[in-house]
Amino acid sequence: MGLGRILMGLLLLGFAQIGPVYAKKASDRPIQAAEVKVVFTASTIATEYARGNAGVAGRKVTIDDPVRVASISKLVVALGAMRLVEQGKLDLDRDINAYLGWSVRNPAFPDAPITMRHLLSHRSGLRDNVDYIVPLDGDLSQVLTANKAWELRYPPGDYFAYANINSPLIAAVLEGATGERFDRLMARLVLEPLKLDACYNWGAGCSVGRRAKAVTLLRPNGDLARDAPMKGKDPCAVYPATNGSCDVDALYKLGRNGSAFSPQGGLRISARDLAKIGQLLLKDGAPLLSPKSFSDMLGPVWTFDGSNGDDDKGYFKAYGLGIHWLDDGKGGNWIGHVGEAYSLRAGFWVNRATGKGFVRYVTMVDEFAPVGHCFDQCP
Repeated sequence: MGLGRILMGLLLLGFAQIGPVYAKKASDRPIQAAEVKVVFTASTIATEYARGNAGVAGRKVTIDDPVRVASISKLVVALGAMRLVEQGKLDLDRDINAYLGWSVRNPAFPDAPITMRHLLSHRSGLRDNVDYIVPLDGDLSQVLTANKAWELRYPPGDYFAYANINSPLIAAVLEGATGERFDRLMARLVLEPLKLDACYNWGAGCSVGRRAKAVTLLRPNGDLARDAPMKGKDPCAVYPATNGSCDVDALYKLGRNGSAFSPQGGLRISARDLAKIGQLLLKDGAPLLSPKSFSDMLGPVWTFDGSNGDDDKGYFKAYGLGIHWLDDGKGGNWIGHVGEAYSLRAGFWVNRATGKGFVRYVTMVDEFAPVGHCFDQCP
């Protein structure tokens, strides 16, 4: 099943759940885009602003509403990976095939092993030229056999190019190393120890009733993009199987899919809880990571030298393990990540020199608006 068919199914499912709560036409129920910014230090969290609606007319957005933060999810996955490294269950420089039980190789470099360090720093050679959203009954190994899934000019480790498809493979490796389903693993390793009410694709980690508090993501014209308002559990929070089934227990295969819980972008977390992760970044990884593990994660592992990667016209200058480095042009260095999907734009940034950071996001953004770091402002 292609990405278009999956997304269409999700849209239809979403509208089926909406009923009278949401009116599609903005003229019927005017909805204001959500705009949220939280600032924090290692010991404080404060609201700078929270205005607009949470995707539903009459419901004001708050800093405690869970929202799909898109690619910021990748940084949180990296925290989980580093915890497994500390526990001796994962080696960043070991061939990932040892954990998977099936072979992953760039067809142009069949003898070159791919490691978690490569995957977490976008130097694996994988490219988003294939559908990285794998159906619930799909097999990631089949997706990765296509030549177009790979950068065929450079061996693993030699070239940076940001690619979402690294994340499902990372999730599969984590499952292979532990025998534990990705969403449950992330809840156990990261979300629950930090007392965060958060989860990947509404899986493990979120409290009962959390789904009903979600920020519904809308297109600028009011059409549903993701997370339709509903009461109770989401009937199909993962990407469905090719026949439309959402029976995760029956169909999901550990270490063979990795995509169902959307490790590349599916974290639902509030701005306040994300700020708590920011506080961890200001405290050298404490209380989850040792200073050494945090330093390994921080890097940067890759720094652009003019030819060793795709910098996307200056967008990427340096990258750690799941961590984007940002030069603000004023002598300040920030670490964190951006999130851009389903008409949401978000920025999660920490300045360790000043001991300050912020979380910012806006909704109902034109998908064709210029991309940005959501640093000084969001589109």
